Amino acid sequence: MSKTSSLDGFRFAFGTLTVLPVRVTRWDREAARRGMMAAPTVGVVVGGCAAGLGLLLLYLGAGPLLAAVGSVAVPAVLTRGLHLDGLADTADGLGSGKPAEDALRIMKQSDIGPFGVLALVFVLLAQVAALAQLYGDSWGRGAAAAIVSGIVARLALTWAARVGVPAARPEGLGAAVAGVVPVGGAVAVTVSNGVISAAFGPFFGGRGYVHVVVAVVVALVVAELLLWHCRRRFGGVTGDVFGGLAETAGTTALVVLALGG
Repeated sequence: MSKTSSLDGFRFAFGTLTVLPVRVTRWDREAARRGMMAAPTVGVVVGGCAAGLGLLLLYLGAGPLLAAVGSVAVPAVLTRGLHLDGLADTADGLGSGKPAEDALRIMKQSDIGPFGVLALVFVLLAQVAALAQLYGDSWGRGAAAAIVSGIVARLALTWAARVGVPAARPEGLGAAVAGVVPVGGAVAVTVSNGVISAAFGPFFGGRGYVHVVVAVVVALVVAELLLWHCRRRFGGVTGDVFGGLAETAGTTALVVLALGG
């Protein structure tokens, strides 16, 4: 087998985390490792597209609320709603109170239960409300927040795929990427993408750099708490858990960025 290249990793990341027409050429563990370490790059692209639509709507005369709805819709479209679906399924699994095997079976069902509906409603409302406030403060602040949120959401996936985090099932995307990222690699990716995120600090005022870094850290901590709970309840991660972590981290980042602005 030929050596896996960085390009294989980007193909894996964009091919599995978006609907963009990128063909995944390799599914081995090395490609998965590179792919999950490249996940925040996907966040830059998705977040940039979300910010672009928000700014376009504002330019055409829309208000901050409509711009926020547009920015929230873009990631849902570019991921085919998989992260939102994962959030709903994870909420149903956790909310069921069932043993791991039963909870995982509930998560695989095609319908969405009451816990999933509530999770979707509150998360989407929080995203729209936070972005509407940020766009209302300034166009640049809202656009910057959309990009930072996209990055942080995928950083949570990098950490969830780190060594030591097992898969809850022997099949599926969760099993393909579970435990592939070395902790040192996750730290390096976090630092580099933290610097990229902090570059948007000037949009958030005099202490904007600190504000953005705090948002990144808080979002990752909240995602880590959810990951810990999922590992305790399900025995590991699944593709649904990855989706739930992404939505949780991205939403938390938006909320923190909207506070104290």
